[in-house]
Amino acid sequence: MAHIADGMARATATLVERHTSTRIAKTFERCFALTLDAAVQDTETAPGFVVTGDIPAMWLRDSYWQMHPYLRLADRDGSLASLISQVSRRQLHDACRDPYANAFNAEPNGAGHHGDHTVMSPWVWERKYEVDSLCAPICLAHGLWERTGKTDHLDEFLGALRAIMAVWRIEQDHDHLSPYRFERPDPNAPTDTLIRNGLGPRCAPTGLTWSAFRPSDDATTLGYNIPGNAMAVVALHQGAHVARAVFRRSDIAVEAETLANQIDEAIWRHGVVEVDGHGPVFAYEVDGLGNQLLMDDANLPSLLALPFIGWISQDDDVYLSTREWVLSEANPYWHSGTYAKGVGSPHTPSSYVWPIALAVEGLTTSDVNRQRQILDLMCATDGDTGLMHESFDVNDPSHYTRPWFSWANAMFCELCLQVSGRDLNRPPMALPRGRPTDSSRAKADQ
Repeated sequence: MAHIADGMARATATLVERHTSTRIAKTFERCFALTLDAAVQDTETAPGFVVTGDIPAMWLRDSYWQMHPYLRLADRDGSLASLISQVSRRQLHDACRDPYANAFNAEPNGAGHHGDHTVMSPWVWERKYEVDSLCAPICLAHGLWERTGKTDHLDEFLGALRAIMAVWRIEQDHDHLSPYRFERPDPNAPTDTLIRNGLGPRCAPTGLTWSAFRPSDDATTLGYNIPGNAMAVVALHQGAHVARAVFRRSDIAVEAETLANQIDEAIWRHGVVEVDGHGPVFAYEVDGLGNQLLMDDANLPSLLALPFIGWISQDDDVYLSTREWVLSEANPYWHSGTYAKGVGSPHTPSSYVWPIALAVEGLTTSDVNRQRQILDLMCATDGDTGLMHESFDVNDPSHYTRPWFSWANAMFCELCLQVSGRDLNRPPMALPRGRPTDSSRAKADQ
């Protein structure tokens, strides 16, 4: 893939020039190459299979973000575009295979968590249902088409979109309509299984769509994950765009847009909380029963990442209030120490910050100096490995989790490419940066 190497060299040269930092450039080059060299296991028997890193399974969510930096170069390199096309095909096929699963095997070998009490298939590694996992196939397929004009990956797009919409509608009334159950015997942590005999947290119908687990693969506390619902709005508008422009299926497009608007209005109606000293902020989770969970998690989608996923402008007043809250000690998963400060997760030890969240902090600011500071910080806290990790101790970066976490490498590359001028963060097609229409906000305020 000579053109990929050329693009990498150009981006690296730009970074060196702008940062006068050989270390950032070398780390970028290593992280950018490693996914293509090791994570992508594109073979005749398993085309488009992308391992998450040190776990030999393909997460729908992870593989989308792993491919995201390469979308920036896909219109410049046909072989790279073809590779992403294979990944997209596999994602769409897996979503049709089981829309409640979050991670899949390369072959029907029964690997993974087959002791879980849920409806498993030999193709499925894990069946933790997460709203954002179903966003991934739509967003990657749309991103590749929008960037390159390619359509050869879209054979199963409409089938996947309709299957995903069906699940999201069912999960708008989880208690009464959902067939999904999940229990893990002897879980490592309480968040590895669901309460109420596998039914999960109780919620009242609101227009939001329920999620059993968060983007961290931890169980939700209140059921309606706001960042996941926001990404669903973006994915549905992108799905509608493909349905209308490529397939001339206005009926499916209208169906997607209608569901997107229901969820969007419900976010503004139920997901905004007034917080003393900060004003209105987005809750991380709600249940429609009057409860809100105020926190943010490092994993994408997150509250911090709402502009990056395309749902809202980074200049929106509520987002700015939320951002200030998230990046403060008010957030129970904000950690500060000798070497770093940033957002962590209940998924990892206390005082551990995630490089993904550091990258997102940079990707959601227009302050280039701050972006450069974050890149310097990410390199300085890599445990002298030249790679990003899942998380690291803010007081001792030589202590970290997961030696190879491809998603974190991708997010480092994403910020590098952003600073070097390769801007892929285009708005979703139906809403400017995903911001709700005036009527949507007005309805939520009533």
